[in-house]
Amino acid sequence: MSHYFEELVYEKQDYTQKIMPKGDYEACRFSRCDFSGADLSVINFIDCSFEDCNLSGAHVQKTSFRDAVLKHCKLVGVHFEDAHSFLFSPRFENCVLTLSSFYGVVLKHTSFHQCLMQEVDLTDADCSKVVFDNCDFSGARFENTNLEKADLTSSFHYLIDPEKNNIRKAIFSLPQLAGLLYRYDIVVK
Repeated sequence: MSHYFEELVYEKQDYTQKIMPKGDYEACRFSRCDFSGADLSVINFIDCSFEDCNLSGAHVQKTSFRDAVLKHCKLVGVHFEDAHSFLFSPRFENCVLTLSSFYGVVLKHTSFHQCLMQEVDLTDADCSKVVFDNCDFSGARFENTNLEKADLTSSFHYLIDPEKNNIRKAIFSLPQLAGLLYRYDIVVK
């Protein structure tokens, strides 16, 4: 039996020990909640906001994030490739996404603003037209990633092989351009 929750506010809830009820959460607000390691499978978050929440290691099999906004959240090691792909459109602002995976995920309707994306896996992801605003990509994996028309102007520490990724019409800034030339073992001054 699926439940429907609308316009509710959840503050300081700890879902590490208790189970979050399955269902549809629409226009709900989650503030300072702990979802670390929680099973969020088969839950639909529609127009929801998460602020200062910890979702590290959360299980998101067939979880929907439609127009969800995540601000100042910790999402270490989350496997977004397991989430429901239909209308996947979260917005990440000032989030820690270290060690998370977007393997094969269509991110066209997703945005990242000032996110720590260290060692994130973007293999086979469709990042076309995505804006990565001021994101740190130290150790991130780009392989067969579609970055066509993506904006990485203010992002840094990325190593992207132009021969293994589609970077057609992607936007980069001059100081970080060396991240596209790393495989040639040249010195850029």
